[in-house]
Amino acid sequence: MGEQRNVEIQVMPLSRKEHAGLAGPFTLMETKDERRIAYTEVQGDSHVHTERGKVRELEAVYGSLRAQALTPAETLSLIEKLLGEE
Repeated sequence: MGEQRNVEIQVMPLSRKEHAGLAGPFTLMETKDERRIAYTEVQGDSHVHTERGKVRELEAVYGSLRAQALTPAETLSLIEKLLGEE
């Protein structure tokens, strides 16, 4: 799946004790009319964010997560290694 042109997979290594995603999971979405929305879940509390400032904040967190995670090529190599295909 990760070898498809429209798919990128990145893994956050367990060795990274601190990273931008420790506050909990979130989902970023963009509607057909180009509105950006964020959905967060923290300790049983879920919230849909439509305020521009909060959505931009979470987009910045997403950028940090991508920078801290393995690259797509490193991730593919790790997955192949774990599957014994390397």
